[in-house]
Amino acid sequence: MRRLTLLFLLLNFAANAQQKIKWPDHKKATIVLTYDDGLNSQLNIAIPQLDSAHLTATFFLIGDINSQTIPKWRAVGKKGYELANHTLYHPCSSVNDNPVASETYTVFSIVREIGSMNSLLYAIDGKTSRTYAYPCTETSVGGKDYVDSLRKSGYIKYARIGGDTEAVVTNFKKLDPLRVPSYGLNGNNTGAELIAFVQKVEARGGMGVIMFHGVGGDYITTSAAAHRELLAYLKKNKKDIWITTFMKAMDYITEANKSD
Repeated sequence: MRRLTLLFLLLNFAANAQQKIKWPDHKKATIVLTYDDGLNSQLNIAIPQLDSAHLTATFFLIGDINSQTIPKWRAVGKKGYELANHTLYHPCSSVNDNPVASETYTVFSIVREIGSMNSLLYAIDGKTSRTYAYPCTETSVGGKDYVDSLRKSGYIKYARIGGDTEAVVTNFKKLDPLRVPSYGLNGNNTGAELIAFVQKVEARGGMGVIMFHGVGGDYITTSAAAHRELLAYLKKNKKDIWITTFMKAMDYITEANKSD
């Protein structure tokens, strides 16, 4: 009898642990569209497509913005898109053929740089709370992990890491807000592949964060047609899918965890 009781308790605990989050307005799942590096193709192609579909997104900017693009990004922020932190210089391991090698950084210098990027973003949109994406999805510099130091700094509220097509978040109780996984595109992804990921998120009732770079240009490029096909699917299914910014999705999850 005791064994049966214990088994029942364990099964009940497992069921509760996998209990799906209740999304706003009876939505079945959440999708967050994110775009890295503040690229011209995002300004010229991705954002007009998002505007046309009446969808929102998060753009992780680096310090490689200038007098020509800053006014454009300021206008993007005023439309309700989230402008987020991706460091000033985008340091990555030298094996990634990146111009700024993260091996030369210390934990102190990367955290300080993130703080400086926050100041630049404040000058653009006047906001003080930020989300962050790790350059090249690397959470270490100079051979040392800096996630906990970033957490203690208070500069960043939530942070996005990398992942793959299995990066569907369903266990929100165990989700580290500074290690949120994402579906990182490798370039040349088809619209059908992107929609298949969204459908996987829908089936599991979870959250899926998609990581874009170039759209119809630049590098790690998703074609304009594939991007448009994904947005058309999201627009058609807005009744069931909450398409929101990274900040808003994580704020909602944080509050939902508090109330459980």
